[in-house]
Amino acid sequence: MENTHQIKRFADFDEAAAYILELLGKHIDISTLFIAKNDGKTNNIIKARNTKAKLVEEGSAMPLPQSYCSLSLNHGPKPLVIEDLSRNELTQSMEITKSFGQGTFVGVPVYYSDNTIYGTICGLDDQFYKLTEEDLSTFETMSTLLTYVLELEKANQQIQTLTAPIVPVAKGIAIVPVIGDITASRAQMIIKHVLEKCSAETMDHLIIDLSGVLEINAVVAEYLLKLVNILKVVGVTPAITGIQPLMAIKVPHFAAELKDVMIEVNVEVALKKLGLILVTEDIKKPDFR
Repeated sequence: MENTHQIKRFADFDEAAAYILELLGKHIDISTLFIAKNDGKTNNIIKARNTKAKLVEEGSAMPLPQSYCSLSLNHGPKPLVIEDLSRNELTQSMEITKSFGQGTFVGVPVYYSDNTIYGTICGLDDQFYKLTEEDLSTFETMSTLLTYVLELEKANQQIQTLTAPIVPVAKGIAIVPVIGDITASRAQMIIKHVLEKCSAETMDHLIIDLSGVLEINAVVAEYLLKLVNILKVVGVTPAITGIQPLMAIKVPHFAAELKDVMIEVNVEVALKKLGLILVTEDIKKPDFR
């Protein structure tokens, strides 16, 4: 018998978070489900699923102390349930409660694997909603699942960074060898990684070596152009090496828009243009005769 079950794959944490809320919504009929991230000061709504009424705006933010999420974090790892927001001593005097009246709130903290706080996964209704023990257990399960997703994304980011390391070769000069397939998300990560290094260290020239790249499409070319332009703005002179003929054919505008940028066939030639010459010394083996 043919197995028609397909493994669900996610491009990033946002996509996984949306799917987790969808799963949770199939088991719990509360009006709104959302995932919030906080930095100790601000509560940011990363994903929201509104069904009966739009109680939470995805992408919105508010001071953490003014949010119900802060109460969940203070409560600890177990679900915090407030059946009547208008009468509970924790919420009745909060400004946000004016919007929900006799509504119900449930929140569970989401942790990284080292037990530091990411944020919360929550349910909210502007009417009374009775949560069962099974509902609360499901919330806890989804919180644990989010922890796994966060760690997978963190590991993936580390892997992607390792495939585009910044290698210093002389004072003020470094090389970033880009290897393998480049996706839009990976290109964004490379830009972030490069800019962090440039801000942390004094750098005058950065050589972006593409000789290990298998393919560059139009989207990736735009990200590389963005990196080049950002480097110019922050005072780092970029150079490009290793562009394969096939790449130039597929994205002809890429090379055209780099007319003011040093483009060389390989790293050695680029280094020579920057005044550096690679010298290899022949070390003679001792003659024991």
